[in-house]
Amino acid sequence: MSDRPYDLDKAYTISTPAEARQMYGNWAETYDSGFGAAWGYIAPREIAHILRQEIAPGAEILDIGAGTGLVAEHLRGLTVDALDITPEMLEIARPKGLYRQLLLDDLTRALDVPDASYDAVISCGTFTHGHVGPECFPELLRITRPGAVFACGTIGPVLDGAGFGSALARMVALGKITPVAWRDIPIYEGADHPHKDDRGLVMVFRKL
Repeated sequence: MSDRPYDLDKAYTISTPAEARQMYGNWAETYDSGFGAAWGYIAPREIAHILRQEIAPGAEILDIGAGTGLVAEHLRGLTVDALDITPEMLEIARPKGLYRQLLLDDLTRALDVPDASYDAVISCGTFTHGHVGPECFPELLRITRPGAVFACGTIGPVLDGAGFGSALARMVALGKITPVAWRDIPIYEGADHPHKDDRGLVMVFRKL
């Protein structure tokens, strides 16, 4: 397959899990080079650095929307499982040796994961336009242990428009999670494209 430019604006139009599976399946083979490297995509590095500061030794981590493993490349030496809806993306990640196991699953549905399985959840590029919204939080809380830390990236328009703010506030009010600490991060570095100055927000909280 020849390399094709990654179209971020097209990715932002996804509206169903089936569309996500098809689009990212088509991009999987060239995602690392056509987007990760070509676009100067450093958000995975930034979010991984935040998580490293929060976890305890021996933590078991779930990388949701793991894709080809761009986040886990910055979590080497830690115990990380990958969860993604796109088998082609996970197959690109497999030979990198970044993950303990690869889980093909849909964050918009009940997950085939036992209760209290993880000490941390990390996400980059999953909570964005047309992808996964806050409806996945109940399942993520189910599969994590008390005290589990979440470090999940998003962007301002999605935070405002997809209901994340009210969902997080309600979880705090109900005593399900700690108050959320927000971190501002660059998404791209050394880039020259229309999104080069975009910035991300990382939600950091713990399950109570």
